Amino acid sequence: MARKLLTDLSRRERQIMDIIYSKGSATAAEVQEQIPDPPSYSSVRALLKVLEEKGFLRHKQQGPRYVFTPTVKRDRAKTTALKHVMQTFFDNSAEDVVAALMDISGTELSDDEYRRLDSLIKQARRKGAAK
Repeated sequence: MARKLLTDLSRRERQIMDIIYSKGSATAAEVQEQIPDPPSYSSVRALLKVLEEKGFLRHKQQGPRYVFTPTVKRDRAKTTALKHVMQTFFDNSAEDVVAALMDISGTELSDDEYRRLDSLIKQARRKGAAK
């Protein structure tokens, strides 16, 4: 089966996935409640069905309602999406991605954040040296 990327979804499908990821799970009514400029309830149900057919969601029936959950954990989806962005826009350069993130963040990092980043860099160096 082809790799499933959140970047391959339509705007509405991504909005729905964002809502379900933020809530952990959701019914069609909950999605419709949260979606900007919401489509009809039946349109939301149809989009949820499409996302399920594409393999992004699964559902469980709870009484008369279907509760939808993502098939891919949020952390894994974030990693996959970031890898896609890195390949597409940054020629696979982690340095360029980090530089861009630092540039657009618009905030100064705290000493704790600098220590955490330093620790992550040292950890990555050790992993690289071990290969």
